[in-house]
Amino acid sequence: MFRFLHKQAMRWLLLLGLGEALLLAASLNVATYLRYFRYPDQLEEFSRHMPERSLVFAVMLLLGLAALGQYQTHMRATWFGLLARQGVGFVLGGLGLVVAYYVVPQAYVGRGVLGIALVIGFIAVTALRALFLRLVEVESFKRRVLILGAGVRASQIHSRMRRRSDRRGFTVVGFVPRPGEQLVVPVEQVLTADTLFELVEREQVDEVVVGVDDRRGGLPMEELLECRQHGVAVTDLTTFFERESGRVQLSLTDPSWLVFSGGFNVTPLRQLSKRCFDLGIATLVLLLTWPFMLLVALAIRIESGAGQPIFYLQERVGVRGKSFRLAKFRSMRTDAEIDGVARWASKNDDRVTRVGRFIRKVRLDELPQLWNVLKGEMSFIGPRPERPQFVADLATKIRYYNLRHCLKPGLAGWAQLRYPYGASDEDAAEKLKYDLYYVKNHNLLFDLLILIQTIEVVLFSRGAR
Repeated sequence: MFRFLHKQAMRWLLLLGLGEALLLAASLNVATYLRYFRYPDQLEEFSRHMPERSLVFAVMLLLGLAALGQYQTHMRATWFGLLARQGVGFVLGGLGLVVAYYVVPQAYVGRGVLGIALVIGFIAVTALRALFLRLVEVESFKRRVLILGAGVRASQIHSRMRRRSDRRGFTVVGFVPRPGEQLVVPVEQVLTADTLFELVEREQVDEVVVGVDDRRGGLPMEELLECRQHGVAVTDLTTFFERESGRVQLSLTDPSWLVFSGGFNVTPLRQLSKRCFDLGIATLVLLLTWPFMLLVALAIRIESGAGQPIFYLQERVGVRGKSFRLAKFRSMRTDAEIDGVARWASKNDDRVTRVGRFIRKVRLDELPQLWNVLKGEMSFIGPRPERPQFVADLATKIRYYNLRHCLKPGLAGWAQLRYPYGASDEDAAEKLKYDLYYVKNHNLLFDLLILIQTIEVVLFSRGAR
């Protein structure tokens, strides 16, 4: 179920979440004492249901933080950016608490206690995160990884994972060249020993990553087996990239790896759970957003005048290459593609109307796609559907491009979270890496995490164009 999260990363995130939950629960207790310590009778009465109130307080704020991507394994942001997201997460959590207090009045804590608890909780979470980020950067807490190979494939550890955030969970102790292999990695990082296991013991290696250029008869299988027998993990380079970066590295991928690497869960149980998830979330979003949809329709009618279409129906490629009519609020002029030629949307596209520019920024133009989800043509989470003209062209240029069509396309997706709006063949190739990762590793929990973090995309208008 947790294939999309490496066990080490999952343990760190669970530890962080548990620590923050305890701090937030404690913050509410401290706030209650500060508010009522002068009134013992009121303090005693208020404290009767503190465990339940503390749980509601902690859970709602954790959901707010998760919605802003605060539990992503590859968060790349400055301290100011992290604090800004944390602040917005607390605001979302506070709004969630207001709703929870309306639904369950017994959980209500009062404005004074709530305000004090939010301030204390924000400071406490900030302090814990500062300590956490220092801990995960300590070399002794990272997995020690040895790369078997020193050629072109192995060198991609340097070229593709250069940022510190890319290597947050591991450190590369060195590279072991194979006989006849061209040396591409830095010489100072090359290690040698009589046997591979001797090197593993000497360097206290936790994992051996196999990244040789030619595996045909060139792998020391007996030595790798000896490493496995002593509890050292042995991982293929392609799998290592997939696990650590959250994407499939196309330059390292071959058909045999796709066949034998696992994933691609399309069992009847998974299809049923995904369909129930789609229907439930689409119905909920529709109930919450229908007033905004009416306002958008009215704004388009006022700007464009009577007789102009409010909705835009466009052919898109769905599951197994079948086309369907995708519905959106019209955000471009009616003559945007009068010549019949499909074009990528560009930054500051002059075809976009004034209303269209706004609804694209806040993603309101996507809401009619809820109808496609309810009809079963789309899922709520999945690869974004593309136009047939683009698909026909990209499938000839990008290897494995059609694999993204083995699932229903989605209104939101992993690629939209991890990569900005794509408007070129190069962007499509980069987004495909994330789409294939989702196709291989999708499950109900992964869908839920993507859904929560999509709130961040909407709030910060990331990828809108």
